[in-house]
Amino acid sequence: MLGSGVAGLCVATLLAEHGESIEVISDDDCRPASHWAGGMLAPWCEAESAPAEVIAWGQHAAAWWAKRIDGVAHNGTLVIAPPRDSQELIRFASMTSGHQWITPSEIEPALENRFARGLFFAGEAHLDPRVAMQQLRHNLQQADVKFHNGKPSGQIIDCRGIHAADAQPELRAVRGEMLILHSDEVHLSRPVRLLHPRFPCYLVPRASGRFMLGATMVESHDDSPISARAMMELLSAAYTLHPALAEARVLESGTGLRPAYRHNLPEVRYEQGIFSLNGLYRHGFLLAPIMAEKLLQLLTQETM
Repeated sequence: MLGSGVAGLCVATLLAEHGESIEVISDDDCRPASHWAGGMLAPWCEAESAPAEVIAWGQHAAAWWAKRIDGVAHNGTLVIAPPRDSQELIRFASMTSGHQWITPSEIEPALENRFARGLFFAGEAHLDPRVAMQQLRHNLQQADVKFHNGKPSGQIIDCRGIHAADAQPELRAVRGEMLILHSDEVHLSRPVRLLHPRFPCYLVPRASGRFMLGATMVESHDDSPISARAMMELLSAAYTLHPALAEARVLESGTGLRPAYRHNLPEVRYEQGIFSLNGLYRHGFLLAPIMAEKLLQLLTQETM
């Protein structure tokens, strides 16, 4: 197994559950894009911009994760917009399903008197990506799966994300920038998406008063640190969501390169004796489980 991001860990988990002998080749100095992910398991929200396959495949994710790790929160997703952007909320509602119109403060008291209307997607969930990957890795190590950075042996399965572009030149990178904030003044129990014509963002609650604020989308292979513009726009959006976030502490900023094919859908391939899973784009934790199962099916067919 090449790669220890969310795709590689999901594939390794399924192989281990099927009693296969595997090893995971990873470079701990090279963080995968999934390290910077939001961890939203939100297939119905994704219908606003994603192909239909994402919505269908993504409905499988929350149950898959909950079966294997702790900490999957089934609290839904709240989508809001400032009054001046109310048409964005109406547009979002028309392009999605699985939601109901609510007063946001009914489910998030911290937003009292902040927003008059919102969309609540009750069937969605979220997790902390770093905790989830740590748990999968721990479970694999408990099953005697070896992690190392040496040469692979046996059948190769390539799940290296954008680092596989040398073998798959049609992969492109989509740069995403994010922040980790800390605030003891704002309490949320679910991801909140703030709509804006130019820089929509989302705020995802994590443990101990931390929030993940993301994320930009730039067609670029540049993995340098976050730009001043991106940071200002993200923080401006956070302030719009709740003024108390102006006093939040910025604990961390990060940049990840999401791997994508032309149609923004992931693919499982078998080429020149090598299996691969790649192209998860911005849907890593949402689509990695079902794509790992598709790869397992292909692996079984090819080795029969």
